[in-house]
Amino acid sequence: MKKAGIFLAGIIIFSCSPQEKKLNEEKKATTENDFSAIGKKVISFTTADSTNFRLTATDTLEFSPMSQPVESDITVFVDPGKSFQSFFGIGAALTDASAETFYKLPKETQQELLKAYFDKQSGIGYTVARTNINSCDFSSDMYTYVQDGDKELKTFNIAHDQKYKIPFIKEAMSAAGGALHLFASPWSPPAFMKDNNDMLHGGKLKPEFYNSWALYYTRFIKEYEKTGVPVWGISIQNEPMATQKWESCIYSAEEERDFLKNHLGPVMEKEGLKDKKIIVWDHNRDLIYQRAETYFNDPDASKFIWGIGFHWYEDWSGGTPMYENIKRVHEAYPDKNIFFTEGCAESFNPARYHAWALGEEYGRSMINDFNNGMVGFTDWNILLDETGGPNHVQNFCFAPIHGDTKTGKLIYTNAYYYIGHFSKFIKPGAKRIIASSSRSQLLTTAFKNEDGKLVVIVMNDSGIKTDYALWIHGQAAKTTALPHSITTLIL
Repeated sequence: MKKAGIFLAGIIIFSCSPQEKKLNEEKKATTENDFSAIGKKVISFTTADSTNFRLTATDTLEFSPMSQPVESDITVFVDPGKSFQSFFGIGAALTDASAETFYKLPKETQQELLKAYFDKQSGIGYTVARTNINSCDFSSDMYTYVQDGDKELKTFNIAHDQKYKIPFIKEAMSAAGGALHLFASPWSPPAFMKDNNDMLHGGKLKPEFYNSWALYYTRFIKEYEKTGVPVWGISIQNEPMATQKWESCIYSAEEERDFLKNHLGPVMEKEGLKDKKIIVWDHNRDLIYQRAETYFNDPDASKFIWGIGFHWYEDWSGGTPMYENIKRVHEAYPDKNIFFTEGCAESFNPARYHAWALGEEYGRSMINDFNNGMVGFTDWNILLDETGGPNHVQNFCFAPIHGDTKTGKLIYTNAYYYIGHFSKFIKPGAKRIIASSSRSQLLTTAFKNEDGKLVVIVMNDSGIKTDYALWIHGQAAKTTALPHSITTLIL
């Protein structure tokens, strides 16, 4: 068949006829759907309440033919031929509180923690980290990197962070194999830059300090990188619609958009940091669509944005998490990354270290948010002490692992294992694929790693022991979801 050629800059580009284009698309679709479960084995790893199973290899399953399931068959359907967003990674925040707690523990306990989180074989393989610019609530004290009134940033100095936080980040990076995707978030500019002259209690950035504050991010990145800590990206403001008793600063969507496109974005480029990723919003699911629309409909702002970050605290009042809002953003702006940047299960109470609800909140949110388009997940504090701190405003909370500074031992909550069912098995670059359950008590999501392995996660958040079949293109492997359990199935 004769092809039409276009000569452009010394290169001949041949265009396909409509018939050839259709054939190529059909061939691609056939290749993508050319997955057979025949002869494949499934290894299952389970964490379950009222058992000793904690990310434990529990079974090896085999497939057998099953054509049309009947209504009484409980089934998880997986379709590897339908792929969606790429998986970025999972990790947690390396805050001042985490770092201070880490260095109060014995050396052998420190090594246990690092392996538990970052080792790809014996741990759960974190690849992402977050840290704070200036102090946050999970710092023992309030601090900035400049002296009061220093608009020119002549006194900029990160000595505060070199005592605990930077060494901790370096140890985490080393335990992760030498690198982490580290992003940094400010809770508040210095007080003199704000209209309430206070790092706490909200307030707004004064317009006359927009450029100075934009330069502040670049100084932070450059000073960290001088110490050997690469910074992958930043978010503009932690929780920009929350007036808190701790460090906070308020931006409307338009104010954040205009600060980005007129100040932060151009300053980052001017300072040679165009490659650093910028995350907007960094707050709850509730208002995420209005924020996304405001940022992404403005091409001058949108060009600077890697993705939109979100938290899960809109449901702390007892309501239903607003998972559908993530889906709306993904539907409207499929080219933008949607990234979970913070979440912790509940306020701290030592009597609830082993409450099963802690982990189930993670599993439920991660499954729903991945299915709605999320690319990655960042937990809040990676480590806290036996009080749920330190925290300079006393709003203590849970972490997946606590370090008891009195005994020198680690306390693992089941949240650690629930997160591990995702982070240990789904690899950066994986593509989400279809996973669909025929019963509401089984929540499920699935990914295909770049090596071809399928990772299917099935969570039973009910008290009902549930027999079900994993079904792929007419082949089924039968297994059981224990009450209040989560299982990762590897093909």
